[in-house]
Amino acid sequence: MSDFMDEAKNLASEHSDIADQGLDQAADMAKEKTGGRFDSQIEGAEGKAEDYLGVQDQDNQNQGQ
Repeated sequence: MSDFMDEAKNLASEHSDIADQGLDQAADMAKEKTGGRFDSQIEGAEGKAEDYLGVQDQDNQNQGQ
């Protein structure tokens, strides 16, 4: 893996809440731009990005409580 990706994963894990907010905002923008036609694919990609970066999804975590 490249040094850039290693650094991105380290920063995301250190600042999980901020990384999650950024991924949520990106997903929301993509959903808005596509008019909701690809929501399930966008959510799937967001989940994979969170998994790859080791970010806890704050939205799903709070829904179970």
